[in-house]
Amino acid sequence: MRYEEFTIEGRNACMEAFRSGKTIDKLFVLDGCKDGPILSIVREAKKQDTLIQYVKKERLDQMSETKKHQGVIAYAAAYEYATVEDILKQAREKKEPPFLFLLDGIEDPHNLGAIIRTANLCGAHGVIIPKHRAAGLTASVARASAGALNYTPVAKVTNLSKTIDELKEQGIWFACADMGGELMYGANLTGPIGLVIGNEGDGVSRLVKEKCDYITSIPMKGDIDSLNASVAAGVLAYEIVRQRINGGK
Repeated sequence: MRYEEFTIEGRNACMEAFRSGKTIDKLFVLDGCKDGPILSIVREAKKQDTLIQYVKKERLDQMSETKKHQGVIAYAAAYEYATVEDILKQAREKKEPPFLFLLDGIEDPHNLGAIIRTANLCGAHGVIIPKHRAAGLTASVARASAGALNYTPVAKVTNLSKTIDELKEQGIWFACADMGGELMYGANLTGPIGLVIGNEGDGVSRLVKEKCDYITSIPMKGDIDSLNASVAAGVLAYEIVRQRINGGK
C-alpha cells in the first residue's frame, strides 16, 4: 500500500499526519521549543515510536520548502513497513527456506533502493532495516528500487542484534559481509539464511557482527579496498542463489 510521498511541514499538518495513522519515519523539531502544540506533536511521535531529532532553526529553514515550518517538519514513509513475521510468512507460503537481507546502517537512499531491487530479483523474502542511523522508505528509495518495493516487504526494527537472536531461534543462520572472512565460494550459504550488509563507510557494527554465525568475504583484486554496499549485496546474494541452485556446491 502506498503513501503520498512528501515532506510534511507545520504544526497542524504534522499533528494531522500522526492522528490519521500515516507512517512517519522521522520528526525534526526546533531545539528548545516548549510551545504546547509542538509538545503535543512530540507526544504523538513518541507513541508511534517515531525517530525524533531536535535541530536548530537554521537547519529547519534549510529543509523547508514552504518556509512555513513553524518549528516542525516530518518525513513520511513513501511505503508501508512490513513486520518481520510478514517476511517469514512469505517464505512459508512459497515453501522455501527463508532468505533475508539485514542492513546495518545503510544511510544512502540510492543504495537502499538498489539493495531492495536486488533482494527482489534474487528471490529474497524481505529486507530488515534498523530504526536509527539508516535511510527509511523515502520517495528516493522507492524510485531507486525500480518498483521492487511493491513486491518485497521491508521491516524496520529497533534493535538489529535482538532481531538476529530472535530469528536464530527460528533456525536462520547469519552471514556477515566483511573483509577478512572466509571467501564466499568456500562458505556454506544454503538453507535458511540472513545476509548482513554493513554501512557504506564503517561496514557491519561490532555488536551485529558478533551475532553472526560466519563472516564471508568477496575476493578483491583491485587497488581500492571495498565495493559499494549495494554492489557487495548483489555479489553475495547471487552466490547464495548459485549455491541454492547447485545444492551448495
